[in-house]
Amino acid sequence: MTVAELKNKANEIRKGVIRGTHAAKSGHPGGSLSAADMFAYLYFEEMNIDPKNPKDSNRDRFVLSKGHVAPGYYATLAERGFFPKEELLTLRHIGSRLQGHPDMKKIPGVDMSSGSLGQGISAAVGMALAAKLQNKDYRTYTLLGDGEIQEGQVWEAAMFAGAKNLDNLVVIVDNNGLQIDGNIEDVCSPYPIVDKFEAFNFNTIAIDGHNFDEIADALKKAKECKGKPTAIIMKTVKGKGVSFMENQASWHGSAPNDEQCEQALKDLEKVGE
Repeated sequence: MTVAELKNKANEIRKGVIRGTHAAKSGHPGGSLSAADMFAYLYFEEMNIDPKNPKDSNRDRFVLSKGHVAPGYYATLAERGFFPKEELLTLRHIGSRLQGHPDMKKIPGVDMSSGSLGQGISAAVGMALAAKLQNKDYRTYTLLGDGEIQEGQVWEAAMFAGAKNLDNLVVIVDNNGLQIDGNIEDVCSPYPIVDKFEAFNFNTIAIDGHNFDEIADALKKAKECKGKPTAIIMKTVKGKGVSFMENQASWHGSAPNDEQCEQALKDLEKVGE
């Protein structure tokens, strides 16, 4: 895909986030919007996946470790063809398979149920290790929040991945700088993030998470790196693309009302132009 096409996909994912959280009257739009560009690149360019065969044993795996960003994940899966986009409007409704956190037993394309922060990366490490033990070529990708890496389990998983030389694992940290309680530095600073992953024997790459050329280059370098897992630390803007949501911690877990939804979609239409 061209950069223009990828930008369009990311924009459609963002629209899906807004429509879904508006219909649910709850959910987590801020971090979904900040991760949309990476979602678009992974699902439309990088990963070996097939919506018609979501359980293919040779597919690449993806684990949404920050499981509350389900609105962005669902919008991506729908855009990629795993289920109808209309279903996004059932987000968090009773009887819907699109609940507040991803369910691998109900949603095609979801490789791991997640939501308890810190646990997704451990599952991803297990998947990467399984591929090594079975001599399989699939790669495993996992997306973490920068607030999430305050969890100790993240570093246990990172230590294991580095010790076992899991070069088929890519850990992506969405460094938008904000969590539910405010600035991550004020809550419990995880900085310096790059140095921490380096200390755990990771190949580390810092990028602008909204620049598709940098995303592409980082994932290329991750594939080329042998003997080490890769950590991509992407600097992003929470609420990216929606004027009144950008860099506002209050939009971590708040849904737009009717007027806000209309304004957000107008903002995204302008971006699309």
